[in-house]
Amino acid sequence: MCAAERDDGGMTAARLTALFTAFRPGDGFLGTSELARRTGMPKSSAHRLLGHLVRQGLLERRDGSVRLGLKLFEVGQVAIGQRGLADAARPYLADLREATRNTVHLAILEGTEVVYLDITRGPDAPALPSRIGGRFPAHATAVGKAILAHSPEDVVETVISAGLPRIGPRTLTAPGLLRRQLAKVYEEGTAYDREESGPGVVCVASPVLDNSGLARAAISISGWSTRVRVERVAPAVRTTALTLSRTLP
Repeated sequence: MCAAERDDGGMTAARLTALFTAFRPGDGFLGTSELARRTGMPKSSAHRLLGHLVRQGLLERRDGSVRLGLKLFEVGQVAIGQRGLADAARPYLADLREATRNTVHLAILEGTEVVYLDITRGPDAPALPSRIGGRFPAHATAVGKAILAHSPEDVVETVISAGLPRIGPRTLTAPGLLRRQLAKVYEEGTAYDREESGPGVVCVASPVLDNSGLARAAISISGWSTRVRVERVAPAVRTTALTLSRTLP
């Protein structure tokens, strides 16, 4: 992608953001002229972008005016739900970090990747590449495998069909081997990453389950392979995940 294309994409994103944030509490339907005035963009540009947003269901049109659409409400509810999960998990993550002095992660699955909702870094932990809001291939992480082992088959198939690239020295890249490991994770309730996400790093994770037994998220402990005995801390991770599962609605 050339620099001009990147700049155009950034400008479009900025204009779309400006249109959404131009709506104020109490606003209903607004006309194109008013939205162009509030955002400072040309009326023709506002008209074009508004038409695109209407077609995507993000805005609703009536008599030449638009208002925020129900799809935005649906997306917002997902964001609120994930924030609630992170807030509920925070004290449990803190306790687990204090007990082990290693980095604790809370992650969910989105597509073929895990997204880190919260990270509580331990004083003795390595400088890991993970960050809050960051993503990592699910098959190469303990949290990803913990979630996949308690997910519907079509979710697992989506991850495998997308390919299993090598991320670390010991990443599982064979579909059959990954499936066998997921079956073991399902039986034991814990998943391991032994230098699969990166050299020298190990991790143990357990799923946070809903009432039907499907994974909503996963909690993990990560540390140096020379310092952390994952089998020793696995019970603490498992207990924390089970406790959080029971507290969630």
